[in-house]
Amino acid sequence: MKYFKNFYKYRYLLAEIVRKNIKLQYRNSVLGIFWTFLQPLLTTIVLVLIFGGVFGRKDASLVNYPIYLLCGRLIYEFYTQSTKRAMRSIRNSASVIKKVYVPKYIYPLSNVIANFITFLISLLVLVCFIVFFYFFSDQPPHITPYVFLSPVPVIILLILSIGVGLILCTLEVFFKDIEYLYEVFCMLLFYMTPIIYTLDTLNIQMKWVKMALMANPLYSIIEMFRDCVLFGEMININHLLYSLGFSILTVIIGLWAFYKKQDKFILHI
Repeated sequence: MKYFKNFYKYRYLLAEIVRKNIKLQYRNSVLGIFWTFLQPLLTTIVLVLIFGGVFGRKDASLVNYPIYLLCGRLIYEFYTQSTKRAMRSIRNSASVIKKVYVPKYIYPLSNVIANFITFLISLLVLVCFIVFFYFFSDQPPHITPYVFLSPVPVIILLILSIGVGLILCTLEVFFKDIEYLYEVFCMLLFYMTPIIYTLDTLNIQMKWVKMALMANPLYSIIEMFRDCVLFGEMININHLLYSLGFSILTVIIGLWAFYKKQDKFILHI
C-alpha cells in the first residue's frame, strides 16, 4: 500500500513528464506529431511493395496483406521504441536524479506511457486502412463485434513493455553495452515475429523451430490483435493466457530487480 500511495502522490509529476516526453519527441520537426500518423503509413507502403508479392499471395488464409502487415508493424514498433527509451531513461535523467528526489520508476514508466499515447494515435492509420479496404477492395477485412476486444492485446502489450523496460533500464545503468546488444536483439525479433509473413507461409518442417517462434510473446499479442480487427474472430484463449502470464511475470521480475538496485543507481550514472 505504501508504494501505491507513493505512486498516487506523484501522479501529476508522471503526467507532466509524459507530456514533456511527447513534446521532445517531435521537437524541431516541421510536421510535429503528424509523423506519428505518417511514419507507419509510409513504412507499411514500402514493406507492402517489397514483400507483398512474396508473402502476400502465397497464403490463402490471408484476408488482406496490407492490414495484416500494419497490425504487426504497429505493435512491434511500439514495443521496441518504448523499451529502448525506458532502457535509457535513468541515464538520460541523471542530472535530475542527482539533484531532486523523485521515485526513479517514474522515468522508465513515463517513457513507456508517452510512447503508448503516440501508439494510440498511430492506430488511426490502421483505422484508415480498414475503412479503405472495406469499401474499395475485393479483399475486405472481416469486421465483427469481436473488434471491441482489440484493447485486450493492446493492454497486455503495455504491461509487457513496462516489465521489459524496468528490466532493461536496471541492467543499462550497470552495463551500458546492453544498449547495443538490445539493438541487435530487436532486429532479430523483427524477423522472429510473424510481421511480414505467416508461419504457414514459411512451411517450417522442424517442429521445435515453429515452437520457438510461437514462444515469442509478441507473436501471441499480434495474433490476438489480428483476430479481432482483421479476421473477425474470437481471441485465442491460449494466446491470451500465455501472453498475459508472461507479461505479468515480466513486470514482477522488473519491479523486483528495479527495487533491489535503485539505491545504487546514483553511484553509476
